[in-house]
Amino acid sequence: MKRNNMILVALLCSLLYCSKSNNNDGDNNGDDNNKATWPSPAGDVVGKITVGYQGWFACKGDGSPINAWWHWGQDWGATPSTTNKAFISWPDVRDYTNKFNTSFANLGNGQPAQLFSSFSDQTVDVQFSWMSQYKIDVAALQRFNPSGIEGPIRDVMAAKVKAASEKYNVKFYIMYDVSGWTNMQAEVKTDWTNKMKQYTTSSAYAKQNGKPVVCIWGFGFNDNNHDFSTTACLDVINWFKGQGCYVIGGVPTHWLDQNSDSRAGFLDVYKAFNMLSPWMVGRISKASEADNFYTTVNTPDLAYCKKNNIDYQPCVLPGDLQSHHRAHGDFMWRQFYNMTRLGCQGIYISMFDEYNEGNQIAKTAETANDVPVGSGFIALDEDGTKCTSDYYLRLTQDGGKMFKKEIALTATRPTPPIP
Repeated sequence: MKRNNMILVALLCSLLYCSKSNNNDGDNNGDDNNKATWPSPAGDVVGKITVGYQGWFACKGDGSPINAWWHWGQDWGATPSTTNKAFISWPDVRDYTNKFNTSFANLGNGQPAQLFSSFSDQTVDVQFSWMSQYKIDVAALQRFNPSGIEGPIRDVMAAKVKAASEKYNVKFYIMYDVSGWTNMQAEVKTDWTNKMKQYTTSSAYAKQNGKPVVCIWGFGFNDNNHDFSTTACLDVINWFKGQGCYVIGGVPTHWLDQNSDSRAGFLDVYKAFNMLSPWMVGRISKASEADNFYTTVNTPDLAYCKKNNIDYQPCVLPGDLQSHHRAHGDFMWRQFYNMTRLGCQGIYISMFDEYNEGNQIAKTAETANDVPVGSGFIALDEDGTKCTSDYYLRLTQDGGKMFKKEIALTATRPTPPIP
């Protein structure tokens, strides 16, 4: 009889726990009766690998609304060359059918120096097929101020990403980068209501805790490009929550201490997000620095998030190729290892196609034969180790497997530079 009573008590406790868990809506609005159980359950971002997707390259003659060398040249009106370039890594363009001639010298192998346009349907198709092939779960589509000259092409790119995501079963969500956005507080709401909200009806639009995901990158950064008040930031976050969204914050590295790259007095803003994703590009460049951040930054970050029912999605970056940060994958793998053993809720790869800053994982020139002669571009074999152009996609796939516990936690990189 005593044993039966114990079983009954255990059953009642289990039912009570399940009821509490099922009522988890992911909100963290300060109401103790409505706080989520930490962490949020697995969804489209929790437990997943997300990549930042720029989709912001265009070429003259590609049919795009901007009709310029968007993000390829410092002068968008002039053909890219050694004296007019806005990118520091040369892409491997062999998989693209629509390519555009530049004023660079031929590649080391004699082939013409050509670039791709993100506006091409075939380009987006190829890049999302890579995401599917290498088991990348989510693409965070970067959306800057859509009110200026870039607005029309960014609108079209959102539609192209939706179509490719649906085709390849890759989730996507809108990630607002508010850098330099003067009338952000009002215009971001209008943009969401009139343009971007429609995409949440797509089967491929990312949902977390049953809610469409939106990210806001840039609140709290301590520079003139992100000069927003705490009142304005909280208003925007709570407005999106009122729209029924799960809101991610792309926040400064030192958001918790509120110093260095973070403004002081912004902790209430950071706490208002459902998930925090602190920025890491430019903060570390070698495995030892990643280890130091694991101890001094990531570990206290996660402890605070756990205490305050906030999901945690740290960045993992391949490293600036042009600055020789990559160590043929060891730098990136150390971050995968650290973030997995930390127990974070998701991983954000910075970035998928960021050839401008050299921290892309998309296919990249393998050797000097694959970059324009005399251009100064560094190829993937820069430290003497030959790598296939898809190496960092394969590394991301293996890092994702470790994060999802499909392979054992290991500090030793299992991904060969050449399979």
